[in-house]
Amino acid sequence: MQAEPCTAHMGQDGEREENTLKCSFGPGIPSRRWDDGKDQTRRLWRAASFQRALLHKERRGAAPRAATGQQKKGGTERCHHRLFFMRGKDSGLHSLDAHGTQSRCLPVSPHPGRPLPRRPPGRPHETDRPCSGAWPPPFLQGGRRSWAALGQAVAMAAAMAAAAGSLPAVAAAPGPRLESVRALAGLFREAQHREMAKESVFQDLLEILRSTSSEIEQAYKDSCELVDLDTCLLLIAECFRCLRNACVECAKNQHVMRNLGLISTSVHLIKLLHGIQIKEELLLTALRCSLQFLGNIAAGNGDSQNSIWKCAFPDLFLTCLTYSDKKIVAYCCMVLFTCLNSEKVRELLDPGNLTVALHVLKVYKEQLESEWSFLIVTDYLLKCPELIEALYAKLSNQERVTLLELMMVNVSEKNQHTSEEINLFMRQADFLAGCFQEKYEAVLKLTSPEDIDDEEALVTIRLLDVLCEMTSNNGQLEYLQTLPGLLETAIDTLRLTHLAGKQTVNVFTTTHAMTGQEEVLHPAVDFKSHLIRLIGNLCYKNKENQDKVYELDGIPLILDNCSIDDNNPFVNPWAVYTIRNLTEQNERNQELISQMEEKGLADNSALESMGLEIEKRDDKLVLRSVRKKPS
Repeated sequence: MQAEPCTAHMGQDGEREENTLKCSFGPGIPSRRWDDGKDQTRRLWRAASFQRALLHKERRGAAPRAATGQQKKGGTERCHHRLFFMRGKDSGLHSLDAHGTQSRCLPVSPHPGRPLPRRPPGRPHETDRPCSGAWPPPFLQGGRRSWAALGQAVAMAAAMAAAAGSLPAVAAAPGPRLESVRALAGLFREAQHREMAKESVFQDLLEILRSTSSEIEQAYKDSCELVDLDTCLLLIAECFRCLRNACVECAKNQHVMRNLGLISTSVHLIKLLHGIQIKEELLLTALRCSLQFLGNIAAGNGDSQNSIWKCAFPDLFLTCLTYSDKKIVAYCCMVLFTCLNSEKVRELLDPGNLTVALHVLKVYKEQLESEWSFLIVTDYLLKCPELIEALYAKLSNQERVTLLELMMVNVSEKNQHTSEEINLFMRQADFLAGCFQEKYEAVLKLTSPEDIDDEEALVTIRLLDVLCEMTSNNGQLEYLQTLPGLLETAIDTLRLTHLAGKQTVNVFTTTHAMTGQEEVLHPAVDFKSHLIRLIGNLCYKNKENQDKVYELDGIPLILDNCSIDDNNPFVNPWAVYTIRNLTEQNERNQELISQMEEKGLADNSALESMGLEIEKRDDKLVLRSVRKKPS
């Protein structure tokens, strides 16, 4: 599964924004995307249209109308959207040719592939005639606003041509470069512009990134203040937006960028920006856009994934996974997930690289809404048993609980598992059973109110939960039934907790009154139920385990838990289910239960508190209503 590529969009105020990226996880999991708006393009287009309207009126000798760019026709307003630019000799598009003479004006549609608005019948395009040679031309004599509008229009036109040509020279002022790159990023939202882009465009972007990177590096090397740091960060962000958008569903551009060395340059620049000791939004935006670019160039492209892994692993991931900005961490997880495969996961086993996996798990624990960290753990880390064992040894008890909960989600999936997945679960079950047998006594710490949040006991509870869930799958059950010591440990734990509940009043004590909310939320609630469930599953159609429970004197222990217990609401049905499995085609266990002597009715105080009473009539038990006793 790969992440779908990302683009950018404009905010209502005209400034760039980053949204969450788009990914497709499958049914039931939300999809999100970055998307570019067209606000800036439309504003530039309106400015150019206004100038065209002024030019048209000037040539016809009519007085210019208000800046609407519209003309009456048939009682309706109709807008003539025509952007113009001047073709020069040297390269790209310029307002003047090499001799300083204005060149022929050409109409261009803002949306290539769509026709220009039709001109009125019988009237030629005003651009069919060459412009006057006078400078400045008449339509620019209206003052600064006209000049500014022309500058925007020409910048947009240059960007449109840049998709098939080149950007302004690197030595140009940062302002024009920034506007050109920004407009070009918007154009690359369209598939046809991405497909027609030439290598020279990406070469120019690479040179801009390198020169800007050198300026920042030199300024910090000389311990001097970079006057245009904000402009540099803006330019870097726009370059990465442009590159990011150009990668969307375009393998050609991905290959061109990789061959030019844009991946290594980007990784170097990310590390450089990380070293800048400021927390400005411009810096964060540049870092976010750079990681989005790496994610897009790697999407569906194995060569780019390998190149990123070679340049970025593990240093870049260690840097970004610990960043204070949640978006940067999320985008880093996206890049890591896109680059990972079964072979690269094994590289995480190296002691120096294991920290990457630890950080991913920590990200999921601290940001539960992080989808990428969840996918990394469930799709890759959990599928490497050796890595799970190495991680478990390094994790704190709280982090172990988080890992076990993720394993619970993985095991609980009801999909048909392949033989390879079954073998994987078997290895995990072997490891988890060993951990449970080693630490099962830690749960007894919960008998003390002061140790209600004991982390080691919580790990033991989660281990039991995962083992119970594993026994619900037939393929895993058969393996777990043969594990030495697991059944014995379950019976010993049940005996210890049952005895502890009788010695003092604690969470393992059988209670018959409705408990308070504090007790209901106790982590050990239903622990005895799950122990009996595990024993019952391990004895399912397994004569050897049935006899083992008999020999360990486990049947009377289970029967003693066939009662109402608020601390274990489901203990009664699980006990009945377990007795059924213990006696199925086992005459010795059946005989043991039949030989038990009747010693009268059990304590029915719980029923009395509800206004009920049990009577014995002719070897039958009858439940009848009585006056409810005050509590």
